[in-house]
Amino acid sequence: MDGTNALGEFLRARRALVRPQDVGLPGGGLRRVPGLRREEVAMLSGISSDYYLRLEQGRDRNPSVQVLEAIAGVLGLDADATAYLVGLAQERPGDVRRAPRGRSPRRPEQVPAGILQLIDGWTRNPAYVQNRYTDCLAANALARALTPSYRPGVNLLRAVFLDPAERELRRDWEDLTEEGVATLRANAGPEADDPRLRDLVGDLSLRSERFRLLWARHEVRPRRGRVSHLRHPQVGELDLRSEKLSVDGTDGLTLVVFHAEPGGRSAELLDILGSLTATRDGRDAPDGPDAGRERAEEPRRTRDQ
Repeated sequence: MDGTNALGEFLRARRALVRPQDVGLPGGGLRRVPGLRREEVAMLSGISSDYYLRLEQGRDRNPSVQVLEAIAGVLGLDADATAYLVGLAQERPGDVRRAPRGRSPRRPEQVPAGILQLIDGWTRNPAYVQNRYTDCLAANALARALTPSYRPGVNLLRAVFLDPAERELRRDWEDLTEEGVATLRANAGPEADDPRLRDLVGDLSLRSERFRLLWARHEVRPRRGRVSHLRHPQVGELDLRSEKLSVDGTDGLTLVVFHAEPGGRSAELLDILGSLTATRDGRDAPDGPDAGRERAEEPRRTRDQ
């Protein structure tokens, strides 16, 4: 993942996922590569084989949107993946967000005080704030009761892939990991040379075969709400809807809020978990006038990690 030919990497990966029969070509026979051949993509897109080869090799970095949309149609890309493809092909001269290799960009990652007050006031809705790299920057008590991973300083993608307790918690672990990788790539966009992204992807690629395989698929899925299926050690099985909201005035921070179907079993169990959490926090809460301020300051100390 060196970012020198992100467009070519994306095209090769997605071409390998398309079977000939998916696009009306005869299947079977001896094929040296998985998926479609370059010349097949070119033919179906209405462009020359040589031009498509130049695209994959990174020798033509300025194709028209019409050409990219034709290729996207052949590769079966949805609207999100097509927009991502077009973004990869756009030249980005002088982009201030592209940091020199080897130096971490300085991005503001302080959770606004109003957001901290908001989520701390929610006693029936687990909520946390994460950055574009899935680092947790803040979480309320009920979120921490769902899983210890929802706490400042934890990278949530690392936790999901590498922590056995997270895999036990997530009844939908397969779907969650697939969506998480696709969302990370969508958040990164053309910035494949971002040092923090390289570090995260490199670490997970070394430590998780599943992550390595999913990352190589180059699937793209912007963040959106989903239903999380959990197996909580205290209250049992929960089905919680999550909403993901951009935090205004920040560089890519996302507020994630969970809620249960009103009147349903999961809502009842979430209330029980909230009661257990309130009892425990009341017993363990530090004394003194600075206790609340100390908890609010914790996410600030974790930024730029």
